This record gives sequence, C-alpha cells and structure tokens, in this order.
Amino acid sequence: MKKISRTSSSKIVLLVIDGVGGLPHPETCKTELESARKPNLNHIARESLCGLIDPVGSGITPGSAPGHLALFGYDPIKYNIGRGVLEALGIDLELKSKDIAARGNFCTIDDKGIITDRRAGRISTEENADLCRVLSDIDIKGAKILVRPVKEHRFVLILQGDGLSPELTDSDPQQVGLAPKKIQALSPQARGTAEIVSEFVSQARSRLKNEPAANMVIMRGFSQLPDIPSLSEIYKLKPGTIAVYPMYRGLAKLVGMQILPAGDNITDQLKSLRQHYRDYDFFFIHFKNTDSRGEDGDFEAKVRAIEELDNALPPLLNLNPDVLIVTGDHSTPANLATHSWHPVPFMLKSKWCFPDNVTEFSERACLAGGMGRFPAVEIMPLAMANALKLDKFGA
Repeated sequence: MKKISRTSSSKIVLLVIDGVGGLPHPETCKTELESARKPNLNHIARESLCGLIDPVGSGITPGSAPGHLALFGYDPIKYNIGRGVLEALGIDLELKSKDIAARGNFCTIDDKGIITDRRAGRISTEENADLCRVLSDIDIKGAKILVRPVKEHRFVLILQGDGLSPELTDSDPQQVGLAPKKIQALSPQARGTAEIVSEFVSQARSRLKNEPAANMVIMRGFSQLPDIPSLSEIYKLKPGTIAVYPMYRGLAKLVGMQILPAGDNITDQLKSLRQHYRDYDFFFIHFKNTDSRGEDGDFEAKVRAIEELDNALPPLLNLNPDVLIVTGDHSTPANLATHSWHPVPFMLKSKWCFPDNVTEFSERACLAGGMGRFPAVEIMPLAMANALKLDKFGA
C-alpha cells in the first residue's frame, strides 16, 4: 500500500456505528437495525456495495481497539494495542516510552466481593473526577502513580518508574456475578509491577468502601506506547477524526490522525465535519451510543440510538463525499449485553462502485450484498481504490 498509494483531492468518510450489529429480538424476530426507522441509512444502502465484515476473524469477539485498527487497515493481531495507552492518549496525557498505562472501571461489589455492576451505574464524569482525586495520593514504593478520569465510570492508571512491565493479566472478569480477578505477572520481570498494581487495587478498595456504587476498581489493558506506522505514512492521507469518547480519539491519535472538535453528540460531530471538510481527505467519525445501549442490554434504547444517528445524517449526505463507508467495529447485541463474534454490516458508496440489490442497512440484508463476507482489513484498500488514490500494481 505504501508503494501504490497516491494523493488526490477526493474525500473518504468512514462512519463507524460502534457495536451496530445485533441479534433478533425473541418476540419480533428482528434485530435492532431491522427494528429501527432509518430512511437515510437505507437510502445509502440502495446506492452502495454491501456485505458483512469480520473485524478479527470468524468466531473471534473483538475489543474496541482491534475492531477499529482493522477498519483502518492494520492487522489487529500484529498490532495488539492495550486499552490503557488508548485511554491515556484520548485525554491528551503525554506518555513516555517506559510508562505503563491501564484502563480502569469504577465498579460495584457486594459485601462478598462479587461484582454486581461493572460500570457502577455509569456514574457521571464529575463524580469520576472526585473519586480519582480520592485515589490520586496513593503512594506505593517502586512507581509513581497517576490516576486520571476519562468519561463516566472509566479512568486511567499510569505507572512511572524503572523496571516496570505491562505483561500483566486483567482484574476485570468482563461479567457480573464474579469477583475481580487477581492481577498476575505474565513474565518474571513483571512480578514487581503485579505487586504494585495489586497494592493499588487493595488501597483503592479500602478508600472506596463507603461509596454507594463505585466501591471498587477493576483494571485491564496494561500497555506501553507501541511502534506503529501512521495512516499518512501508509496511505499518503491527511486524516482527521471526529469522536466524542476519549478512547477513540486516543486510537486515532496513535495512527496519526488529527483530532478535530466533536462536541457532545452526532449533530455536533457532523457540524465539525462540514467546518473542516476542505482541510482533510480522510475522516473517521465515531458514534458510540449504539454500543453503550447494547452493553446495557437495552434493545429499545439501542433502536432509538440508531434512529438518533439516522436523523442526524442529512448534513453528511449533502456533502456527498467521494467515498462513504458505514459500518461498525464489532457487534454488541442487546440480547447478550456485550461484544460478540457476529459479523458486522457494511456498505460503501462511491461513483465507481457497483451497487448491488440491497435496499436496507441491516445484518440480513447485507448478507445478500455483493461483497459477501470479508475481513475488515480489506476496507481501506477498497476505500482508496474507490477514491482513485491507488496506482496500478505491477507492470
């Protein structure tokens, strides 16, 4: 791709509807997408080449980072980037090469230490900041500790010092009804770091014990800054991102995108797209609410989130980008209330694509699309080709 990519004035817009894929409701036998009123998404589908994508591979449930990296054209197995680094970059923390970053959740445990809510009722960001201040003066020999709020129940833990290692297991069991896991070293050189983090968790539990909801922390995604080529380096693009949630801004920053103003909602995001449209040739727009409502297990709320997005789309359609791609980073069926392995609906609209017979943006409809089912890492070459940004390969 580095050899055949070239610059041009054409515009690519990648709209990622986080966790968009779903499963049929037991009463209606329709998925969230099939249940939603979405005339604009369906209009795009009628003019697009459609299909289903596998973010990582068949049967593999992706996290948000690998799901998005695949959309950007990076092999998510080769570039397995920890969530901690992405959260830290997303709130504009400057990480040093030796720093260890981890994603934390404030959570709720019962009197037996069993997790009853992994997100502490999705506490407000303001309450999160207050709790981070409670934890910020924890002092443990062997590392300087920084605790910073991200959004709602999420925070970042940064460890600074010599001899630290990110090779640790998570304490987050990824489901309720279980106790937080013990943090363990995955290599001999990580044993000291495991002891430091375990002590942090122990002290955090003691300090939070009287909180009504956020009375414990769970940790995951221990990581350090990776060495990864930028989108500009690979594709000769000038890319920008418009994302509300910090983690996705962090991921975009990691692959060399310029972070553009996003406001608080999809309407603000599309206003920003219009304002900056002349300045960039690749835009990544991230919509989070579908994933959040899916993780809450709220089918109807996820349907409303899809309709919220659809209602906001006219300004994007009026720009008529040379290439418009709409898809998701993974599926989050409300029936499961978590990420899943199911393939994700995809559509690509451009002057040069061959539209198929799909008339609706949904899982079942896209299954019959001209692209069939294919790996998500193939999206960027398709986008570049349809934007006339690729030279011929070979003689």
